[in-house]
Amino acid sequence: MPVPAFGLGTYRLKGQTVIDSVRTALDLGYRAIDTAQIYDNEADVGQAIEESGVARDALYLTTKIWIDNLSKDRLIPSLRESLRKLRTDHVDLTLIHWPSPGGAVPLAESLEALLEARAQGLTGEIGVSNFTIALLEEAIAIAGADSIATNQVEISPYLQNRRLAAFAREQGIHLTSYMTLAYGEVVHDPVLQEIAGRHDATAVQVALAWALQQGFSVIPSSTKRANLESNLAATRLRLGADDLAAIAALDRNARLASPDGIAPQWD
Repeated sequence: MPVPAFGLGTYRLKGQTVIDSVRTALDLGYRAIDTAQIYDNEADVGQAIEESGVARDALYLTTKIWIDNLSKDRLIPSLRESLRKLRTDHVDLTLIHWPSPGGAVPLAESLEALLEARAQGLTGEIGVSNFTIALLEEAIAIAGADSIATNQVEISPYLQNRRLAAFAREQGIHLTSYMTLAYGEVVHDPVLQEIAGRHDATAVQVALAWALQQGFSVIPSSTKRANLESNLAATRLRLGADDLAAIAALDRNARLASPDGIAPQWD
């Protein structure tokens, strides 16, 4: 199954906050949920899904393997622990969250463990996150482009990642955009506000629709029902060529996620 175009992100949400967010999103019709081992909320997400009454096979559930668990002896056991917390026997997509810092664990070792996890039925698809062009090239050489369901990377109107996007498109690798809203900065952007006014929309909806029209999946998060509902409405917004050109001009390589000691050498 291809990665859904629209899902719910859960980064930085924990406890009752994430439980409420997931349950509200599912109630509104969201059917894709994104979490990660390092978010420390898999158990809360699992509880919310179980209590929602939505059938597991109606959902697309993604988790991400943390850098401490990328070795062949730790990856599958850590994924099994994630499944236990999520109260499911499989996830639909498992990603390498960040490339192993300094190549401490060879990429081949991690990808081969992920392929084994897929063979065992623990995950439907596998993929990567925060991979550069060079790392994607390496991953393709190891596992084949067909095995990489997505590369989840930071993309926003202010960080459009065009070189990476072009390379991924050439290779047939799907991209998932995170931080599409630039930590809420898009709300106050006069260009996005002007476009929104022409479409009877919001600046947030414009930013999400822009990413969707590039062919990216998006996974915005929110704790408020009104915002979750409004975000989902972005799937119905179509921007024109003039709108897209105006947003293209906002790119300024403004990266927000680049943790010291973990982030690769960006393109």
